[in-house]
Amino acid sequence: MTRPESAAEVFDALGMDYEIAFRTSTAHRAALTDLLAALPPEAKVLDLGAGTGRPTAELLVAAGHDVTGYDVAPKMVEIARNQVPAARFELADMRELSFEDGSWDAITAFFSMLQLPRAEQETMIGRIVAWLKPGGLLLFATVPADADGADIVFMGHPLRASSFPADTLAGLLRDAGLEILREDAAEFAPDHPSAEPEPHVYLTVRKPG
Repeated sequence: MTRPESAAEVFDALGMDYEIAFRTSTAHRAALTDLLAALPPEAKVLDLGAGTGRPTAELLVAAGHDVTGYDVAPKMVEIARNQVPAARFELADMRELSFEDGSWDAITAFFSMLQLPRAEQETMIGRIVAWLKPGGLLLFATVPADADGADIVFMGHPLRASSFPADTLAGLLRDAGLEILREDAAEFAPDHPSAEPEPHVYLTVRKPG
């Protein structure tokens, strides 16, 4: 296997191909629909790993929410700004972000931590808890797996991936003080010639008020 690519390299290269590959994910949209039903009016939402802006930021701003997305890939930020001009998109590594405690009504993270080692994912969960307002919501999606730094190929790109089994992840969120409101599992086959079906898990959790 060749050198694993960074998240910025992978998603700069994929660009719109990523959106096309995942645009038929009904589980993603279902999780977003439930989040929208639970948000207060004009909620402040942070989207970590915003990608092309679709469908997450697009649906949130269409419902009247104030969305700020961050992505580590310059190409994704460029695409998102063009596709969803009503939201704000900035280039940043989520690990370098800093916000005051209680800044956000909701935070979304769709598959955006898979290239972080497990220890860094756990650190990010702790920081997210601090950033959420009391009663705030986190919608977290990942590919559940017992892996830390596994070399894989994703849509033709070599990368190093880390994750937790679904029950372990749920336990980490509970240990961080979050209440699990919804947990859904699905299998999805990305629309890409080199992609294979993959398990997905979607967890919606609340910070106690």
